[in-house]
Amino acid sequence: MPSHEAPHAATGNDGSSSFLADKSAKVFLAGHKGMLGSAVHRRLTALGFTNVVGRSRAELDLTCEAAVREFFDAERIRYVILAAGKVGGLHASSAAPVDFMTENLRITTNVLAAARLCGTVRKLLFLATSAVYPVDAPQPIPESALLAGPPAPGNEWYAIPKIVGIKMCQAYRAELGMDAIVAAPNNLYGPREPFPSESSHVIPALIRRFHRAKAAGAPEVAVWGSGLQLREFTHADDAADAIVLLMDRYSGAEHVNVGSGREVTVRELAKMVREVVGYQGRIVWDTSRPDGVMRRLLDSSKMRAMGWEPKVELRDGLKKLYEGYLRGSVVTNVESMNR
Repeated sequence: MPSHEAPHAATGNDGSSSFLADKSAKVFLAGHKGMLGSAVHRRLTALGFTNVVGRSRAELDLTCEAAVREFFDAERIRYVILAAGKVGGLHASSAAPVDFMTENLRITTNVLAAARLCGTVRKLLFLATSAVYPVDAPQPIPESALLAGPPAPGNEWYAIPKIVGIKMCQAYRAELGMDAIVAAPNNLYGPREPFPSESSHVIPALIRRFHRAKAAGAPEVAVWGSGLQLREFTHADDAADAIVLLMDRYSGAEHVNVGSGREVTVRELAKMVREVVGYQGRIVWDTSRPDGVMRRLLDSSKMRAMGWEPKVELRDGLKKLYEGYLRGSVVTNVESMNR
């Protein structure tokens, strides 16, 4: 099994210590309660970081420029990991394109500007997505495929703000000398609270659907599309390891792909989830619904060259995710009875 031990701390070209040697510095983890943000938080805590700062939306609205500026000026942040944003599956972004565009653009522009102006930020990592690539990109997709064509129809409301974020980081680096880097992960999955709704990404949607069908004794479950689409899934804990590695070792202008390199069809995924949940009924494929992009496999050789390898197998990750869903369901039911 590939090792995920943290890389040895190094000293920067300017004599400053590396990220991993600076564990008492303030790290602002934007989106610390989300799936990826919480995974990064767990990883940083395990590594001994003692000053990881997180704010809920009620505490800090990242879409409000004045609030973000005030926060950065007051907190004297040294490192930023920007994992916050409005996320959801194809259905969710297509149903609320204005929200997806405006919220994600505002968050990115506000955080980058405040991080630059406060004068204390040493490094910033922005989380992009594989959705930034064109629908006809070569497979596996290299980083150089960015802007070779438009993103897939329906994905553009989420993808375009992320493309803007990539180019903004490059612009801040080129003009202002800011060490702003970008990671572009493929489909992520992992534990999260609360568990997403049916409008979420495919894995949590399938878990919810099969679990409810099992509980109701339903004879079949309908799944969108043909099921022939190929998908690459990366566990959030593996992605968190990649982010820490990039924060410590990478300072390039080009974004870096983060993908497991393991593909499954949606049919294979659905059968795997059905087995994990223990549902005995049939799967019916609703081909009147869109498949989306038929294949999106990332070329993550750049990430692997830095020593990163994913370690969570898909079936194991699904089992743990379903166990977490069951625990959450029990808690929710108890809370409902006590109201």
